[in-house]
Amino acid sequence: MGLLITGTDTGAGKTVLTTALMAYWRKYKPHQQLAILKLVQSGVGDGELYSQLFSLDLGRVAPLRFQAPIAPPLAAEREGRQVDLDILWQHYEQLQNQSDFLLVEGVGGLGCPITQETTVADLAWDWRLPAVLVVPVRLGAIGQAVANHALACQTRLHLKGIVLNCVEPCTDAELAEWAPISLMQTLTRTPVLGVIPHMANPTNLDNLAQVAANLELERILPNILTGFGRDGAIA
Repeated sequence: MGLLITGTDTGAGKTVLTTALMAYWRKYKPHQQLAILKLVQSGVGDGELYSQLFSLDLGRVAPLRFQAPIAPPLAAEREGRQVDLDILWQHYEQLQNQSDFLLVEGVGGLGCPITQETTVADLAWDWRLPAVLVVPVRLGAIGQAVANHALACQTRLHLKGIVLNCVEPCTDAELAEWAPISLMQTLTRTPVLGVIPHMANPTNLDNLAQVAANLELERILPNILTGFGRDGAIA
């Protein structure tokens, strides 16, 4: 079983959500295996973070890495290389077979190119991966959510829900003005599964696990968390 963690764009909060879900899993389901795969990494970042926080093999978490922090096909071209989807698929299958659940973190937004011909949304459809969309709480959030939902529909990608992420500290009033949940759900016809508060230290595993516990985990990871309450305790 797998799930794509995607976002509206770069910096939306894909890594925060992925890390929070892994922290929750490690804390409350230590006897089951949750794996992480970064589709393509351009520049230093997510793979190194997951390796450091969860003692994961960087080569397995991020098998395709390029130096330049730009779109993958452009970063690959700078190095005289190509984004090899066969290698990526092989790692995906291996992690699927060796784990109980696999979180696949996307690159940029759904429209971000993976190759010269393939976007994140295209790849998710090819792999039959459902997705959760992370939307940053800021001015323009509604339009970004609607645009990414439209792309998901166009590519027949199953969008399971939206998670709002406070990229900067914000008040309840600002949250209601920039990312009104009711309006966003109406326009996208997609449930909002929770809000990630601004985190001063996004590497604190206890705090991250609590953030995940406050989301609608039963909809993000159905049938995986059966028997657990929202605080992680056995129900």
